[in-house]
Amino acid sequence: MTHASIFDSSSISGIRLQNRLIRSATHESMAESSGAPSAAQEKLYCDLARGGAGAIITGYAGVQQDGRSSYSGMLMMHDDALIPAYRRLTDAVHRCGVPIILQLAHCGRQTRSAVTGMQTVAPSALKDLFFNEDCPLELGEREIEGIVRNFVRAAGRAARAGFDGVQLHLAHGYLLSEFLSGNANRRNDRWGGSTENRYRIVSEIFRGIRKETGDYPVLAKINGFDHRRGGMRIDEAASIARMLEASGCSAIEVSSGTIEEGLSIMRGPQFPSDALLACSFRFRSMPWFLKKVLKPIFRLALPSPRPYRNYNLDAAKAVRKAVAVPVIAVGGIHTMKDISSALGSGAADYVSMSRPFIIERDIVRKLKDGKQTASRCIMCNYCAILVEENPLRCWYGKLPLEKS
Repeated sequence: MTHASIFDSSSISGIRLQNRLIRSATHESMAESSGAPSAAQEKLYCDLARGGAGAIITGYAGVQQDGRSSYSGMLMMHDDALIPAYRRLTDAVHRCGVPIILQLAHCGRQTRSAVTGMQTVAPSALKDLFFNEDCPLELGEREIEGIVRNFVRAAGRAARAGFDGVQLHLAHGYLLSEFLSGNANRRNDRWGGSTENRYRIVSEIFRGIRKETGDYPVLAKINGFDHRRGGMRIDEAASIARMLEASGCSAIEVSSGTIEEGLSIMRGPQFPSDALLACSFRFRSMPWFLKKVLKPIFRLALPSPRPYRNYNLDAAKAVRKAVAVPVIAVGGIHTMKDISSALGSGAADYVSMSRPFIIERDIVRKLKDGKQTASRCIMCNYCAILVEENPLRCWYGKLPLEKS
């Protein structure tokens, strides 16, 4: 695909994009305690819009209290009282001429009861290796139906708040991803077993949203694969993509990995052990001598999978062959050469980025104007760890105390 065509306008279910580069959903740790967007988030999204993003997908917004993130400042969309604050946000972004899509999520077992005040929940009572909580509560029929209703209601609120669409977070080991995964979902009722049964909760959410909002755009973010035994593989992801298309999905973003896999979702050449040991809830209170022992172990035991760039393109290409709806590829696509290749090779219709937008909110404008041919991101992944208790920003491989 040529440079010019990357920056041509296009549309997804009536959402008009000024180019084919999308800001992928990224938790910002900036929301108010109520879950309402803050002034800092409004500025961030307006900066991204003015910086040339074709569309903006927000950080994940929770649909109910037990689905809150363990990280601070998570957006929420669980209450009608939040709609006016979101309306101010969408109006501000729309004045910049860019569409904004709200990502909806439930964190499932990938959170902490110390944060939510409630026991973690999951399709099956299997402990998460990273969050290390007691075994989560296996959801019953009534609880699953309640989660479906809360996703539907959250989508209705998003429509009333002026969002151009919503994206369902079906990736990265969060609740809906857990249902889809043969590794995390060990049920033998109508919500587990076959791919069709594991997809049922997503199908019910789509059915409810269609009833609630008509043809309102609903996108989905899926795992093309993970590295869990019995987990997601590319051929099953393609099957799930066909189910999403049949459910009325507007576009499918293809990612990969879960949090307990380490540096799988966001890869990089060096494990950010300094950041993890200093700032993660799992390790920051650990005695210094234990940290000293763990540091080299992390680097040996938890290397980032290779390749570090363009690592979801095979999965995206398989999904694109399986469906007619637009496919969005994310994952280490940080250069104009790689963007052109991803779009021109038939792997995807759009490219989304996360880390490049963290270091440079105006990265798309710079690429379009020829001021840069690549992101300045060094893939240190300190941003992904330090966002646990800090507003989203680029740390460029340095801990906060090292900053002058």
